[in-house]
Amino acid sequence: MTSHTQADPGSQTHPVAGWNARFTSAVRFVIAPLVLLSSGFFTANFLLSGVYTWPRTSRVLVLSLSLLVLAYEFVYKEECLRFPNPSDDRPLKAVLYSCALPYAVGALALIGLARLL
Repeated sequence: MTSHTQADPGSQTHPVAGWNARFTSAVRFVIAPLVLLSSGFFTANFLLSGVYTWPRTSRVLVLSLSLLVLAYEFVYKEECLRFPNPSDDRPLKAVLYSCALPYAVGALALIGLARLL
């Protein structure tokens, strides 16, 4: 009889794990900032235009709710899974860096363009 040694299952990485890490990094560093940058621009446009019709208001409300879901589900929760220490503030910093900062930059870009014109 020959004995077959099995490799430690923890030493092998599952192919989906690598894909998941790339996807979450792409969401955090590319998709979320671009979406929030443009959303900040359009929300500031709505607020500064003074045209508060129901269709435009409902679009901004839906946009705001979807941004909250994006920030919570795809940035905050993923960072909480990567860094499970409850006293660690990395998930909040990730939301600020990937979501709040691009949103503010988008809004400030519209204000800057309005001053130029």
